[in-house]
Amino acid sequence: MRAGLWYGIAAYVWWGVSPIYWKQLDGVPPASLVGYRVFWSLVILVVLLALRPQDRFTRGQLTARVIATYTAAATLLYANWFTFIWAVTTGVIVEASLGYFLSPLVTVGLGVLVLGERLRSGQWVAVGLAAAGVVYLSVSLGTLPWVALLLASTFGLYGLLKKQAALGAMQGLTLEISLLSVPTALLLLLGPVMTAPVGGSHAGDPWLHQTLLAASGVITVGPLLLFGASVRRIPLSHVGIIQYLAPTLQFLFGVLVYGEQFGQTQLVGYAFVWGAVAIFGLEGLYAYRHAARRLRDARRS
Repeated sequence: MRAGLWYGIAAYVWWGVSPIYWKQLDGVPPASLVGYRVFWSLVILVVLLALRPQDRFTRGQLTARVIATYTAAATLLYANWFTFIWAVTTGVIVEASLGYFLSPLVTVGLGVLVLGERLRSGQWVAVGLAAAGVVYLSVSLGTLPWVALLLASTFGLYGLLKKQAALGAMQGLTLEISLLSVPTALLLLLGPVMTAPVGGSHAGDPWLHQTLLAASGVITVGPLLLFGASVRRIPLSHVGIIQYLAPTLQFLFGVLVYGEQFGQTQLVGYAFVWGAVAIFGLEGLYAYRHAARRLRDARRS
């Protein structure tokens, strides 16, 4: 339980500071960046499997059901990666952060709808406030915050599939990346993205540019392995709480470092979501401490 919590914290801090890395490659088309992520991630995972025989696949593990589950997970992962990279490289990090503020509440909602988990009254209030914030932003701005909604839904569903997955963290990620390798390789080699300009902050230095592209494997595999190890060890409600680390860091980078616009309309809408986050987090902390106290009292008696 404790290890799972620390794995999760490390993963979300890593994701929270990741815009710094992707901004260095803002001239590379998002589809190409996803292709590089898949390629270099697969290289790293193959090396890790060679060094860790205990994580290799065994006969009978890759059943049709397992492959179908991880194909769905890989599809959600690709959609999430593409949307996030597009958001960072086109200057909408703040809206992307909203998606990850909403993601914990989506995770909790999926836990209720799919896993039969029950929400307490405070959690229902948090979900309602978040929904009100999304409605306000949509009406005020005249459009749905589709980047935020897409990021929240794809990552929430991905977490749900990983929660019920049959393979370990490294095995599961290796299978997902392997499933993505063929379509992304074809996209890189044959797709129209190859005719798009490839650049970025370091495009004038080919060695540095290629090093940054190769680093996408580490940037990708590291937090995903930590996340996969975490979500299998702790309840989804705990995952929901520590998820706040990543969007908070992303929001601060978007506004304070990259100077993205954040007016009064966005402030009001985000305030609803932040209020939901605060209620959800405090209620969860209270419930956890209350349960721990009852457990201690039961043991003493």
